[in-house]
Amino acid sequence: MRRGYPTREQLQSSFERVLSQVLAGRGIPTGTGLDDETEGALETIARAHPNATEELVEAARRAFAGQLDGSNTARWKAELERDLAEREARSKRSQ
Repeated sequence: MRRGYPTREQLQSSFERVLSQVLAGRGIPTGTGLDDETEGALETIARAHPNATEELVEAARRAFAGQLDGSNTARWKAELERDLAEREARSKRSQ
């Protein structure tokens, strides 16, 4: 069992391994350390098998880059905060 967060190198290795798997027609294993956006892009490739395009592979690489640079998490947090603010505003209007 791994403790703590995976290193950048571990994430890179995991991404490349899973990318190879989905390009070969296999699914995404659990416990990859990859975020939802990256796994979603990889799942799109898996569903496209055997017709995965280079554009889908590049989209997965961009999603993974967003995981590494933190932009996927920042976007997720901003969406969550926006949703919470909208719910709070609706709640106040209904009172």
